[in-house]
Amino acid sequence: MPVLHSSVAPVEGRLHRSVPSLPAIKPDRLKTAKALVEKAVKMKRVFSVQGPYPVIRAALWARGWVERRLPHPAQRAFRCHGDEEQDGERADEGETQENLDDIYDLMSRLVRNERSHFYWTTRRDDVDYRSLRNDQMTNHFASTGSFTTKVGLCVNLRNLHWFDSADPDSFFPRCYRLGAEDERHAFIGDFRRTACSSLLQHVVETSRGKTEGAETERRRASNSTSGEVEKMEPFFISPGVINTALHVCQEFLNVLAHSDIDVSVETPPAVPEQRWTEFLQDYYKVVHEGAVIRGSSVFVERCQSMLVRLQEVCPQLDTDGVNNIWIIKPGAMSRGRGIMCMNRLDEILALVDTDRSLSKESKWVVQKYLERPLLVNGTKFDLRQWFLVTDWNPLTVWFYRECYLRFSTQPYSTKTLDSSVHLCNNSIQKHFQPSCLRHPGVPNDNMWSCSQFRAFLQLQGRGAEWESVVVPGMQQAIIRALKTAQDLVESRRASFELYGADFILGSDLRPWLLEVNVSPTMACSTPVTARLCPAVQLDTLRVVLDRQADPYVSTGGFQLIYKQPAVEVPQYVGVNLLVEGAPIRRPRLVLPRPTLTSTAPLTMHLPSDLSSSEELETTHKRQKFPPVKASCHSAKENRALGEKKRQLTSASPNREQDGRTVVLNNSNVRRSCRSLVSDQPVVAAVHTEPQRKARCLGLTFGGNRAALIPRSLSFSFPKTQDKPTPYTGGLRLETKDHGGKHGPSSSNLFYSFQPPQTQVTPLPIQANRGSI
Repeated sequence: MPVLHSSVAPVEGRLHRSVPSLPAIKPDRLKTAKALVEKAVKMKRVFSVQGPYPVIRAALWARGWVERRLPHPAQRAFRCHGDEEQDGERADEGETQENLDDIYDLMSRLVRNERSHFYWTTRRDDVDYRSLRNDQMTNHFASTGSFTTKVGLCVNLRNLHWFDSADPDSFFPRCYRLGAEDERHAFIGDFRRTACSSLLQHVVETSRGKTEGAETERRRASNSTSGEVEKMEPFFISPGVINTALHVCQEFLNVLAHSDIDVSVETPPAVPEQRWTEFLQDYYKVVHEGAVIRGSSVFVERCQSMLVRLQEVCPQLDTDGVNNIWIIKPGAMSRGRGIMCMNRLDEILALVDTDRSLSKESKWVVQKYLERPLLVNGTKFDLRQWFLVTDWNPLTVWFYRECYLRFSTQPYSTKTLDSSVHLCNNSIQKHFQPSCLRHPGVPNDNMWSCSQFRAFLQLQGRGAEWESVVVPGMQQAIIRALKTAQDLVESRRASFELYGADFILGSDLRPWLLEVNVSPTMACSTPVTARLCPAVQLDTLRVVLDRQADPYVSTGGFQLIYKQPAVEVPQYVGVNLLVEGAPIRRPRLVLPRPTLTSTAPLTMHLPSDLSSSEELETTHKRQKFPPVKASCHSAKENRALGEKKRQLTSASPNREQDGRTVVLNNSNVRRSCRSLVSDQPVVAAVHTEPQRKARCLGLTFGGNRAALIPRSLSFSFPKTQDKPTPYTGGLRLETKDHGGKHGPSSSNLFYSFQPPQTQVTPLPIQANRGSI
């Protein structure tokens, strides 16, 4: 059966390979592992570490913690705001399979379903802070980009005046976001102004013989013929460029002194745009190409005087230099990636405009380059300083006593803008070989410990300045940067975070903060880092773990440099809030009352016991009234009568009674009075009050349903002795006789709205006796 054998054998081979070979577990080791796991779970000592941190794992195992292994994350693009080495991140992906014979691996399998109480990772974004419990500790805070990114640090340090009296320009180089339009204009103005002050420094230093400009001018004048001098004419610049620089610096001082407070916006700029273009071209020729300014010695004293005045208001004048170099950084990248140095304005703006995606998000940051740093044997360096934040409310900061220096592989020079000269990151310098021109006193591994640097300062006679200038300056810069970001970071009691701050020292040993990195690298790349990096990790665990059990335990190299006074939270008083005050009412717009002449019938509601229009007409016939004259009073009288009617309405709101309706129009009046002097219609004013009040008066138009209230109605008739019609309620018509003082007697006709058993003040309507 060879065929059957050949068909079955591969299947058995595949099945055999799919089943993992598990080593035999010794019962005593399993019993010991279970006992240790039960104790760790009961004391909440289960931890998880993601990344190449063998020191952290070993230190936690020694403290009785049990590791819960995390599954390997899927391959994905990772965005990090820190400076963790990528080689270290890949190392975690290639970890070997667990060995069940190892007791730590065995305990890890036993706690795979437990919850971790301590979580250490390089990937800050992997931590879901909202799902963490109060007893779970992690080595990151949320929303720390306000000071761990170049953009965040650039923006937030401008708010330092709200937290501290210090000037951020005294420890942080000037910085702008080129994606923001207002900051782009501010950078252009700063670049131009720095070019002016750099030109003044160049003139002063040339006169002192610090540059070869004056010597070059004399050598060219003595060794050249007249024809050759004419050929070299473009290398000589007019002294007007110095006058422009002095004028711009003076205008800058006037602005700082608020002397421009009365200058209108329409005032033209001191230097037009065309003149700025010419000035910068002359400046580039003088500083970068070695051109000479004619008669510059005459301006030396004025330039010195102006620089002294600028020194009082510009703390970065000493470090600005004369080349006007700026460093351009992508806002959220680390380890020196994408950083370039430039010294021409048009090139900087062109670089930013080429990448519109970063520009729109304000991710490009341009920062003034410190052209005159402190050098060690002619080589540039920077410092990496660790600090630890264990709480943000109150802010608690721990400063590590030791730091290390990172050197460049090339001698320092401002004539070249190569990154191998100006960027000291180890992730960049490791790709370059040390220059043969570099001083032999600089180490080949490009690193020094702070103790080695202090020994160098001691040889220079400046050993005491490390403790009096360097260390206090770094501590104050860190605290000030954290204060500006305190309100933006999500504080959490059980969290902590280790940061790495990069500083550069000026020639006066003043530290300048460059950036703050989250998840600083712990790679042991040199003998210096092999000693310091494990120590700082162990001391971190002493602060965040051991100090909780014993407040007096040693914290190693960490020292507490700042603890903010606790802010007392006001007692909660519930939701019963009281708001006092008076509302502000808008004034009512009083519109003029338009008059309307209408021939529509005028409707008046009369009580049921009052006679109809025919009875009223019969009464008029019996009394032999003369013709009636219908007219309207003046507007002033109409308003007075209208006001009285409204008062009447408010005094007797319930005066609508059942009754009949008598319609009086122009024809009725004409028929009752037999004749009219004229056919003038009744004039009524449109009432702007709600129709409800109009209905209360009992007067409406029947034609178009618009509410019309007549102001007055005058009737002329001879004096009569008839008694008034008995009245029981509703609309009542009555007359009252009175004798005139200087003429014939007249009668007043009253009509009042009076509900039954309700006394209402009548409204008089004048009925003057007229001639017929």
